[in-house]
Amino acid sequence: MDAQTIVATVRQKFELLQPVMTERLRRHWAASEALTLPRGGISLVAAATGLSRTTIWTGIRELRAGPSPGTKADTSKRNRRSGGGRPCVEVDDPTLCRDLEQLVDPATRGDTMSPLRWTCKSTRQLAQQLRRQGHAVSHPTVALLLHHLEYNLQANRKTREITSHPDRNAQFEFINAQVMAFQKRGQPVVSVDTKKKELIGDFKNNGAEYEPEEQPQKVRAKDFKDKRLGKGIPYGVYDLTCDKGWVSVGIDHDTAAFATESIRRWWEEMGQATYRGATELLITADGGGSNGSRSRLWKVCLQRLADALELRIGVCHFPPGTSKWNKIEHRMFCHITRNWRGRPLTSRAVIVSLIGNTKTDTGLAIQAALDEQEYPTGIKVTDKEVSEVRIKKNEFHGEWNYTILPNE
Repeated sequence: MDAQTIVATVRQKFELLQPVMTERLRRHWAASEALTLPRGGISLVAAATGLSRTTIWTGIRELRAGPSPGTKADTSKRNRRSGGGRPCVEVDDPTLCRDLEQLVDPATRGDTMSPLRWTCKSTRQLAQQLRRQGHAVSHPTVALLLHHLEYNLQANRKTREITSHPDRNAQFEFINAQVMAFQKRGQPVVSVDTKKKELIGDFKNNGAEYEPEEQPQKVRAKDFKDKRLGKGIPYGVYDLTCDKGWVSVGIDHDTAAFATESIRRWWEEMGQATYRGATELLITADGGGSNGSRSRLWKVCLQRLADALELRIGVCHFPPGTSKWNKIEHRMFCHITRNWRGRPLTSRAVIVSLIGNTKTDTGLAIQAALDEQEYPTGIKVTDKEVSEVRIKKNEFHGEWNYTILPNE
């Protein structure tokens, strides 16, 4: 029998048996076939089955060795021997992860609150510093450990601000400390922001959805606002501790009054039941917009909110130019955008429904409701109203970090 006939015969038998063979049985069968063939049997079986010569040699050694003397034959369903394999580096070196976090934390960028973090140090720099401390570690291992510690790699264009504030990183560290302190005391911590205003109507929405072939959903050619339907203004409140969120969909203007009303509705619908007996609330927000650090109306509205909820409301603003690090962007708004991609937002009810049905495998849950109140712009805040705000500014950048005390 020539070599081609042997290969064809072995291949035919292998294709018949392969669906029912385990990994161990496959290499043992290939080894037994190779042993029954004349010289060159291993190469012929490898060519017929696609298995490597190393795998077939392993099967031959296992067949020849048999069970160890004095032991029963291995009748388990294991395909490989128990044990073996290189142990995890963090098992051999228990202090490695701790030292890595200590190196990364001072240079953590953006949202420093777990579990979503970024670092501006490269893995090679971190590996070099760890080796100086006596750890045997390579930069690929550092990358794996950072992923295990839930650090995310971000593109370069997203991590460099040309005109960053000198106390930028110090503010992030301050926010981190405040968040951890509030969470340790069991007090609520939320991240707030306004999502991009959305045109309501049969307008194009970026993304793609499965449709019958050559039957795409038809939408308007021009994105001129529908005067009857207007725009939807989603203002979000994201609970950093419970991974839950609230979105008020406004139809008028994005003002400080709208922002604080959204926070109030989150507290009444979700927060109050979760944080029974809470006396404080920490809000992390961007430095501009309706909840900007310079907005007099924002502080006046916060005073009214603190009085209504009977809570001390602490506020920490992100430094200028760092709004993209706001956690609500990466933990809630991105999932909402993904959920309604390619779907025209034809009505207010559709927007509320799509937001409310946004969920993730990690447990994110969002409630949404329409806010049909009017929020006029151009409201003038008098000096008297500002003076009545019971604001306590922090020693570190009081313009960014302050607490609104409720009136007794």
